[in-house]
Amino acid sequence: MRQSLIAESYYQATAKLSDAYPALAGDVACDAVVVGGGFTGLSAALELAEAGLSVVVLEAGRIGAGASGRNGGQICTGFSPGQARLETQVSKSDAQKCFALAEEAKVLIESRIARHKIDCALTWGYLHCIPKPTQMDMLREWAEEYAALGYAGCTVLDKQALQAKLGSTLYHGAMREPRAGHFHTLDYLAGLAAAATRAGARIHENSRVLEVDTGSAPFARTAAGKVTAKFMVIGGNAYLGKTVPALSGRVMPVTSYIITTEPLGEARAKSLIMDNEAVADSNFIVDYFRRTPDHRLLFGGRASYSTLEPSDLGAYMRPRMLKVFPQLADVKIDHAWGGYIAITSNRIPDCGRLSATTYYAHGYSGQGVALAQMYGKLMAEAIRGTAERFDLLARFRHLPFPGGPIRTPLLAAAMLYYRIKDALS
Repeated sequence: MRQSLIAESYYQATAKLSDAYPALAGDVACDAVVVGGGFTGLSAALELAEAGLSVVVLEAGRIGAGASGRNGGQICTGFSPGQARLETQVSKSDAQKCFALAEEAKVLIESRIARHKIDCALTWGYLHCIPKPTQMDMLREWAEEYAALGYAGCTVLDKQALQAKLGSTLYHGAMREPRAGHFHTLDYLAGLAAAATRAGARIHENSRVLEVDTGSAPFARTAAGKVTAKFMVIGGNAYLGKTVPALSGRVMPVTSYIITTEPLGEARAKSLIMDNEAVADSNFIVDYFRRTPDHRLLFGGRASYSTLEPSDLGAYMRPRMLKVFPQLADVKIDHAWGGYIAITSNRIPDCGRLSATTYYAHGYSGQGVALAQMYGKLMAEAIRGTAERFDLLARFRHLPFPGGPIRTPLLAAAMLYYRIKDALS
């Protein structure tokens, strides 16, 4: 992994992290072993521990070291490919149930923050901006679709109304969501881990899982110990690699990049995004941005499906930021980092059982901040004997990505196609 991908993120530089959790040492037994200390794993661990099960979480690095702690912190609505894609595999009624689960995920975040007193700068409000005036009808249809699904309050802004909220002339309108937003990912994860620990879960950081058995007596082995359990939850997502052979190839790790500016001061930061909302454009290859609590601009995007990484990530991302906000030409970049998100072939998350004892969920395709927590909760529900909601999400079929030497070139070619489509549509 190149330096750009392991560079310290803004979140790491500013998080209110607790002391490190100890690495696993020796052999232990429990009711449920959770592989991965991100949104999926910690959500499942908290639910299971609060239900009275003994739980052990194994995290390869520190809590949030993977996608959960390195993303843009944007809390999104629904599923990445939209409702129409869901309806190709399940009924319209069941697709609506899926949307309701995604909405419940936002409530889950909000309730956990309140119940566990997690200080993570949660802010509601989200602008979806269009780069072409011909896309206004798309925004209206989008807002109408959400209203029909029971998500009220979305409004469409024309160019003039948008410019009163956003210090950029690049976009021609936007749809505003009242119930999507952003937060500080690592501060939230630290609070979630602390809550799981208080409920009785045992967390082990720096405990990379090297081997798993997903059979009738599942176990996870690290270099220094082994956890045997009645149930296993696998939540490694893009960072799972080939640890679980049965899941290899079901998701593709995609690189995403983020920068933050130096502190701008409150007035200048507010001139960029008046109401502190999260913002994203409507392209397939999305640019997204928001303010931070210390008055910086956080700007992300430029996903890469190839293995080639820029040598200077700040210089690579800066032109994208200046295209939106040319008034920041004098501003320094303080943090530049990358990380992996996991996508599925149809952009619908992949979840299921590898056996009667072992559950997995991954491939949130860019919308994992909310969805991963819901999938973790639903795996915990299923382990406790109530599987209806999990089984609905497990019904979606997924084609594996091709393997071998054609894997990366095919995906890089697909990205080129969508870049051209964004430019011409």
